[in-house]
Amino acid sequence: MASESGKLWGGRFVGAVDPIMEKFNSSIAYDRHLWEVDVQGSKAYSRGLEKAGLLTKAEMDQILHGLDKELIGETAGKLHTGRSRNDQVVTDLRLWMRQNCSKLSTLLWELIRTMVDRAEAERDVLFPGYTHLQRAQPIRWSHWILSHAVALTRDSERLLEVQKRVNVLPLGSGAIAGNPLGVDRELLQAELNFGAITLNSMDATSERDFVAEFLFWASLCMTHLSRMAEDLILYGTKEFSFVQLSDAYSTGSSLMPQKKNPDSLELIRSKAGRVFGRCAGLLMTLKGLPSTYNKDLQEDKEAVFEVSDTMSAVLQVATGVISTLQIHRENMARALSPDMLATDLAYYLVRKGMPFRQAHEASGKAVFMAETKGVALNQLSLKELQTISPLFSGDVSHVWDYGHSVEQYAALGGTARASVDWQIGQVRALLRAQQA
Repeated sequence: MASESGKLWGGRFVGAVDPIMEKFNSSIAYDRHLWEVDVQGSKAYSRGLEKAGLLTKAEMDQILHGLDKELIGETAGKLHTGRSRNDQVVTDLRLWMRQNCSKLSTLLWELIRTMVDRAEAERDVLFPGYTHLQRAQPIRWSHWILSHAVALTRDSERLLEVQKRVNVLPLGSGAIAGNPLGVDRELLQAELNFGAITLNSMDATSERDFVAEFLFWASLCMTHLSRMAEDLILYGTKEFSFVQLSDAYSTGSSLMPQKKNPDSLELIRSKAGRVFGRCAGLLMTLKGLPSTYNKDLQEDKEAVFEVSDTMSAVLQVATGVISTLQIHRENMARALSPDMLATDLAYYLVRKGMPFRQAHEASGKAVFMAETKGVALNQLSLKELQTISPLFSGDVSHVWDYGHSVEQYAALGGTARASVDWQIGQVRALLRAQQA
């Protein structure tokens, strides 16, 4: 006796599906995200069926009006003509992702713009730059901000590229072999405003490169955001005291009244792991699949929806953190120390004609001498410096000026004021070009 489940594939089956299997197989809990784009795709397909002579004009109108009300009737049975769940669902997913990529791009642009605005407003603030978490050289606070903003511009560019590859129409591919009923795929492309049409029906229903790329984009973007969050967490500790988070992006301790925890930044850092896991999980799902569609691919949508929600939240929180962050200029200035100018001391000798390798060694001897005497590097007398090299003269005093130090790095990309201004202009130009 044939199943009376009402399922499209029910005629092949006898008896009911095990309730546990029914639940295990179901994806409606997250497929519901696609209802709006599914209606959009179904409308386009009904127009394709009408052009192919498979629907009358009256039937098409009935379907179009019924989809607006989510109620069609028996004519709805014709809507599935030549269309498989395989090409239907992947079309829906591409439509949804296309919209969502645009939303995420807008949020990412807003974050970058906020960072650049802040960099422009605080160009004259100096603080220590670090390598290996050790104080390295004086830099502009703006230079640090821009280092993260520039990384995010690459993420923004990558997202636009992902969106182009998302914007390819699979509808009309059927389950595997294509569409045998004369449906015009170029019409479907125009109706749904896709940039291109998939080239091969087998590939169209089973490839999820665009999903993997999106998840990798999110993983790389989260890497950049997590690194920025880590810096700010460190800079906000009492040991650094360079920055202070707004109360709007912090929480307190349930036990220690004095604490102000950077939960916003810690959650940004932790969400990176969640996103990485979704990316790795999908790649593991894809790597062993035979041609063409397999139910394993049902795993793609949940990953996309979760990661999209995560990225949306993270980008908005990061923008809020940056826009409300308080900096402590005095603490930043106090953290600068003469030993951070050891490289400048070497460059001083280079400008006097000494090869850099020898200049580096001479500067190292000066550092050692200062440490041995228990004084700061800039407290060495001229006579003491001249025991290291006769090239030292009275103008060496200019080396101990932090403002002079940052201004010498005037090559494009450096931390000098003119270079920082150039970077700000370049990032703003990139944003304008991406939004054009």
